[in-house]
Amino acid sequence: KKKNNFDKMVNFSIEQLRAIMDEPDNIRNMSVIAHVDHGKSTLTDSLVARAGIIATAKAGDQRLTDTRQDEQDRCITIKSTSISLYCEINQADLDKLAELETAAKAKKSKKKKSKKTEEKKE
Repeated sequence: KKKNNFDKMVNFSIEQLRAIMDEPDNIRNMSVIAHVDHGKSTLTDSLVARAGIIATAKAGDQRLTDTRQDEQDRCITIKSTSISLYCEINQADLDKLAELETAAKAKKSKKKKSKKTEEKKE
């Protein structure tokens, strides 16, 4: 079996975690939003499994973010749950991400300017 970065769990000290979290450029926030029974917990379990926190075989069945007893009993997510995952990204992927972020900001700025121009015409 080929080894990759996802085959081992990363263990950090509290000081190391604090240092990572103190760098805003190291943080990416995301939300998983979908209709009932559309795989939000399964997706989250899969991401957690890829980070090495739970076994890949348990992803989807673990329902790691369903922390309340009624959620576990009914197999539905009721309350949102936050988690933090660590991922190492190579420089080429970081460069591509920076390009995408820059393009998204430029598009948003252009859209905002266009909207202001339309409002002035009215």
